[in-house]
Amino acid sequence: MNRTGWLLPAVIAYACAGAVHAHGREECTDGPTRLPPIVNLRVDNDLLGGQDQGYSNGVQLTLVSPNLRDYTDDPCIPRLARWVNRHLNALQPETFEQQNMIATFAQGIFTPTDFSRSDLIEDDRPYVAALLVGLGYNAREGDRLRTTQLQFGLVGPAALGKEAQDAVHQVTGSEKFRGWDNQLENEPVFRIIHERMHRFSSSDGARGWGWDTIAHYGGSLGNLATYLNAGAEFRFGRNLPDDFGSTPLRPAGENTAPTREPQSQYTPGAHLFVTFDTRWVMYDITLDGNTFRDSHSVDKRHAVANIGYGVALMRHRWKFALARYHGTREYDGQRETPVFGSFTISRAF
Repeated sequence: MNRTGWLLPAVIAYACAGAVHAHGREECTDGPTRLPPIVNLRVDNDLLGGQDQGYSNGVQLTLVSPNLRDYTDDPCIPRLARWVNRHLNALQPETFEQQNMIATFAQGIFTPTDFSRSDLIEDDRPYVAALLVGLGYNAREGDRLRTTQLQFGLVGPAALGKEAQDAVHQVTGSEKFRGWDNQLENEPVFRIIHERMHRFSSSDGARGWGWDTIAHYGGSLGNLATYLNAGAEFRFGRNLPDDFGSTPLRPAGENTAPTREPQSQYTPGAHLFVTFDTRWVMYDITLDGNTFRDSHSVDKRHAVANIGYGVALMRHRWKFALARYHGTREYDGQRETPVFGSFTISRAF
């Protein structure tokens, strides 16, 4: 991707965070749980897993709002977001203890194993790039969280996958993939994601050493991906955050939940985490090909799973998470099981 393409989501998110921070600062920090907005930047790359195939590269920028009184009149979110929320009432939770919303900007790149071939590799996965934006709504009741997200965007050459991958490979000194002329055609995509989470903690908010487990289940519906999923995350460390996970693997898995911690309490901490997620996949455009026209596709496996492990560090308003993920084979004939790494940096404004 060209430099403007990489910077645009960052500029938008930073501007939104600045607008929230400057507009109604006193109102947005009124009360013990009116935390400032948070910006998360996540980068995935299979080079961190010793591969260069499958889910090859991904970047996602997430803007997390403070805890909200409501979705349409709260001054902690920009006017544009309030206007959009008036038209998305069906996705918004009601009568919960705490609630917040997120906005996401993401790109994902998928490639076959053999970078040197320029012809169509029929028995390997298609070249695919997806460019997405999304809105999400979270609602918390004690140690339970409900999240609903709407993502929409496009796949195909307009998603700038070739440009983004070539730029990354130029920086890393890696060989460029030669088969991007065979990628899927341009197609608008969308999906609705819904997930429920339940946190079991040994500390009940106390500081010091402790552990917790966050169970989740849910699914996705749309021409981008349709599946059911379930799994859990286990964390152990010092001063565990009062959220619903440190893994950025799933679209609903970022640290986006409302928190019960007071704003002044940014206690340093660190923890290890192990996470797994299982899915029954009905449709995946990155494997099944274009929805409305003939295109390259492979015979996907419906039952897939991922396991990840990593470490997270918290210091003042910053949080860092480094993880490595291993997956089962996603389609018949896949040569290697997927492995990739992920790095996430978060900043509270």
